[in-house]
Amino acid sequence: MSRILTVRGGVPLTGRVQVRGAKNLVPKAMVAALLGNAPSTLRNVPEIKDVEVVTSLLQIHGITVVKDPVTGDLTMDPANAKTASSAEINTHAGDSRIPILLCGPLIHSIGHAFIPDLGGCKIGDRPIDYHLEVLRKFGAVVDKTGGGILISAPNGLKGTKISLPYPSVGATEQVLLSATRAEGITELSGAATEPEIVDLIAILQKMGAIISVQTDRTIRIEGVRELSGYVHTALPDRNEAASWASAALVTSGDIYVEGASQRDMMTFVNTFRKIGGGMDIHDDGIRFYRQGDLRPLVLETDVHPGFMTDWQQPLVVALTQAEGVSIVHETVYENRFGFTEALIRMGASIQLHRECLGSVPCRFGQRNFIHSAVISGPTPLTGATIDIPDLRGGFSHLIAALAAQGTSTVTGIDIISRGYEKFTDKLAGLGADFDVRDSAQALV
Repeated sequence: MSRILTVRGGVPLTGRVQVRGAKNLVPKAMVAALLGNAPSTLRNVPEIKDVEVVTSLLQIHGITVVKDPVTGDLTMDPANAKTASSAEINTHAGDSRIPILLCGPLIHSIGHAFIPDLGGCKIGDRPIDYHLEVLRKFGAVVDKTGGGILISAPNGLKGTKISLPYPSVGATEQVLLSATRAEGITELSGAATEPEIVDLIAILQKMGAIISVQTDRTIRIEGVRELSGYVHTALPDRNEAASWASAALVTSGDIYVEGASQRDMMTFVNTFRKIGGGMDIHDDGIRFYRQGDLRPLVLETDVHPGFMTDWQQPLVVALTQAEGVSIVHETVYENRFGFTEALIRMGASIQLHRECLGSVPCRFGQRNFIHSAVISGPTPLTGATIDIPDLRGGFSHLIAALAAQGTSTVTGIDIISRGYEKFTDKLAGLGADFDVRDSAQALV
């Protein structure tokens, strides 16, 4: 049953929220447990939809997953890994893109993998071609079936040289998860180096993998025959932390984000200060608040260590309240600006362009996609009916509704649960004025 949020805006968000393990790491760390010959324990695990999906995927493949009722830690035992039926796997078709990352570990443990049609947020063209090509280079055989893709490796996976045309996070994860137990040496050039990638490498090293990272985005993996289990505390979710920081800006609030890490948010911290935000940085978190009028800026997304594409949408809402004209150039996902349609209906002044309004190299600038925005402000926002399109855009809509005058009705909020743990509880703790009901109008 889908849920609907009714938000009465104009109330500053104040108080404390906690962020736990990163959505962009935890599901991949769970998949890595498949590679071990002993149980693995992952700490700081958030209660989000993607964790539920991967837990189910592991369980139908015979992996025992036990959650500590007090700490929430997950212990995963791969001792009884087995083939899952296509019917069981297909129950997750459309839920997530994580299944493609099970391929390498499953081939190592049971000899083959089947993946269903993949879902995920509709923010741009994220084909699995990279993944399939990577697996083929390791020696895998890819057979497309009516309900998905069957991948096998009759002679096992072999080390190889791979050069990515773009530092794709997903493709880099695929290489790491496939190469650690492949025979021989794998060299990956053009790799992604996000903090979540580095944390995944740390996990694999704990398991016994031999991995080195060069300064030129080259990762070298020496394959080993066996890996053990791991005990690891996931790095905090910098995307969720940045979203709450943007919420503090837009609503003129004051939010202490427990677990936020300055080290992994340095680019965001700089931008937050430039726009007019204030912060107090502590060992256990960061306090984010607004300091007077917001200032416009020119912003371009980029791969790490640049400004994350996931940070862009929540901050765009803040830029609608800045004094002057801001320019945002999205270089990573071509459909990130689809969420602005709702902001415009709420009163924002946003002009969208197909041209690259910036200097950062853009992966699709000549492909006629709308990927630049000119935002004029400040403009009052008023309540509206909003249907959430994707995870980050959805949270951005929620921020706009919380800042707007009047009442907003927000549908599709379950998408937000994919990456934001207990977000309605956190909103209530920050003083937001809202109700949640299901689509049958019964109050939850």
